[in-house]
Order: sequence, then structure tokens, then C-alpha cells
Amino acid sequence: MFLTPEDFAAAVRSTPLISMDLIVENEEGEFLLGKRNNRPAQGYWFVPGGRVQKDEPLSAAFARLTEIELGLRLPMSAACFDGVWQHFYDDNFSGSAFSTHYVVLGFRLRVNQQTLALPDAQHNDYCWLTPQALLAMDHVHDNSRAYFLAEKRAEAPGL
Repeated sequence: MFLTPEDFAAAVRSTPLISMDLIVENEEGEFLLGKRNNRPAQGYWFVPGGRVQKDEPLSAAFARLTEIELGLRLPMSAACFDGVWQHFYDDNFSGSAFSTHYVVLGFRLRVNQQTLALPDAQHNDYCWLTPQALLAMDHVHDNSRAYFLAEKRAEAPGL
């Protein structure tokens, strides 16, 4: 179920959102990052992912998000659960003066890079980086960087 922009703004102002992040690894041990087109985190390198819709089972959300974000519809069983994370942003999708709070379910998955059809709706560029390279790269968002930092991984509670 998709909300009107006004209803979605009211939800973002009032409640945390639930989302899934896809921590996608290729055959070379590199991870996929996209440069975000939209707020929040606009202009930053970020792992693919997206929101869970109301009344959408998590397995359906995972399949929908892998198709939208990777061009490859995958079942949730193709991934390993990586934990529950929290993302806090000072801005929001509309650019208005309120923050955004996500409760994020992280999922790690391995793919054949050649099978992906990466879209340009959410990201205007993509790169594959080793964990060491992405930790050293400018403009990788801290929320994506945390998936590769041992001390942040210890803080992320599981379900």
C-alpha cells in the first residue's frame, strides 16, 4: 500500500519506518554501493534497500526490493539475516524540516554480478568495493559503513 506524499510525510514525522538493506557481495568479495539520488542520504554511497510497505509480509518485501534494487527477484532464503540496525537522518524525502528514523533489517547475499540489472531510479552510479576500500572511501554513508565495522556490528542487536 503506497501513501500519498502528505500521509507519508505525517508518518515520517511521527513514527520510525521499517526497511531492508541489501548487503550484496559479488564473486570477488566486493560489495555493491550506489550513489543516492534522493533524500535522505542524497549524494552518499549507500547499500541498496528500501522500505517495507504496510501489510506486506517480509518475504514479499524482500522479493520486491531485490527486483527493484538489483533487477533480480530473489527469495529471502537467498540471503543471511545480518541484524537489526537503526538509521537516523536530520532530513527526509521532502526536504522539509523534520528528521527520518529507520529500523533496518540487514540481509547479506552473494550474487553473480553479471545477472544484475541495476536501475537508476534510486542511485545514479554504482561501484563494487572491498570492505577495506569502502571504509577508506569518501562519501560512503556512515549507516552503510557500519555494516563493515566490527565495533558497530557488536552494537546491532539481533531479533
